Amino acid sequence: MKAAGSRTMVVRPRLPPWIIVCSVWLLRWARTGEAQAAKEVILLDSKAQQTELEWISSPPNGWEEISGLDENYTPIRTYQVCQVMEPNQNNWLRTNWIAKGNAQRIFVELKFTLRDCNSLPGVLGTCKETFNLYYYETDYDTGRNIRENLYVKIDTIAADESFTQGDLGERKMKLNTEVREIGPLSKKGFYLAFQDVGACIALVSVKVYYKKCWSIIENLAIFPDTVTGSEFSSLVEVRGTCVSSAEEEAENSPKMHCSAEGEWLVPIGKCICKAGYQQKGDTCEPCGRGFYKSSSQDLQCSRCPTHSFSDREGSSRCDCEDSYYRAPSDPPYVACTRPPSAPQNLIFNINQTTVSLEWSPPADNGGRTDVTYRILCKRCSWEQGECVPCGSNIGYLPQQTGLVDNYVTVMDLLAHANYTFEVEAVNGVSDLSRSQRLFAAVSITTGQAVP
Repeated sequence: MKAAGSRTMVVRPRLPPWIIVCSVWLLRWARTGEAQAAKEVILLDSKAQQTELEWISSPPNGWEEISGLDENYTPIRTYQVCQVMEPNQNNWLRTNWIAKGNAQRIFVELKFTLRDCNSLPGVLGTCKETFNLYYYETDYDTGRNIRENLYVKIDTIAADESFTQGDLGERKMKLNTEVREIGPLSKKGFYLAFQDVGACIALVSVKVYYKKCWSIIENLAIFPDTVTGSEFSSLVEVRGTCVSSAEEEAENSPKMHCSAEGEWLVPIGKCICKAGYQQKGDTCEPCGRGFYKSSSQDLQCSRCPTHSFSDREGSSRCDCEDSYYRAPSDPPYVACTRPPSAPQNLIFNINQTTVSLEWSPPADNGGRTDVTYRILCKRCSWEQGECVPCGSNIGYLPQQTGLVDNYVTVMDLLAHANYTFEVEAVNGVSDLSRSQRLFAAVSITTGQAVP
């Protein structure tokens, strides 16, 4: 038969005419319903199935599956029953076995229409305006038999709006949507069942789903797909895994909570990019050539300091150029430096066996401010001119090494002896240098010792 909008419905002849007409309108409506929310995982959607559902009806002459085409000629299915003339109806419709996966709390969304009993003449006392929803948990498919005593009642489903013969004439749609929860579930799957006790019902669609929080990256931590908890108010705590080249912030592990509605709540803790990497969006990218990042606590890569370089990506420090060095106490962000040049304008004054030395600072301090001076004393023979260290009997005022001021007094020298004094300027990288020492030197001969 042809209905409004040139859509074809194929029906069994014993169903009442109101169901046939209403089915065409409702199935069109069902195809344009709300899109699936991103947080839902669909286990069953009857209106999306294009082949026969083949659910179990008991008795066989109760619920009937109706096949049709929508406006796009897509096959669609609905189940209907309208045995209101006889009392004591007990018509069961059971879905196929539904595997639940990791879900513990299941949602069932029903879309249906229901006829107002007052609009049906001669059925008072036998007509009902509700039907019952049941479920049965099991680890496997139990076959086609319905054992009613095994099923647990979820709820009695009533229509918010029922329609009359007048609504059919005016083509008014009165589609009801009801959502119920099941849980917590512990077995691998379950059946749903619908019990008709004497109503005129068109079960337009059945959608079964559960909610989960979909995988996201937050604060450089990956939070995986997480199924919601078994209770409505439960929160599932999830620990995040740092993205590549990131690490957990000290004593602040990344965590989030998945709510019962499939929404991630405010994150706690975070991950930070490792040394040599900086954050870019939800990833850590390596520092480019000529840049570095020495610590995960730094936010961004920095350009290499003066007289240093990095010739590869992902550097945590920059190497010094030839003849330049970095002292062990130098932070990686300071420039590489070199030893100072020799002191200038070295002069002396002899008083018998005491010598006073004085000099000017070096022309080049090597780029550092920690310049000090050290004195090397050598005693040289008269005959061969060979020199040896002066030994520990010599006194220095204020001291031999670590001099801050540019003068020193050397005491307790031998009388009538030849000495050479070397004055060297040093800084924090002098001992790292493999270059020749730079110093100022003076040779003297002591006079007669004090009586």
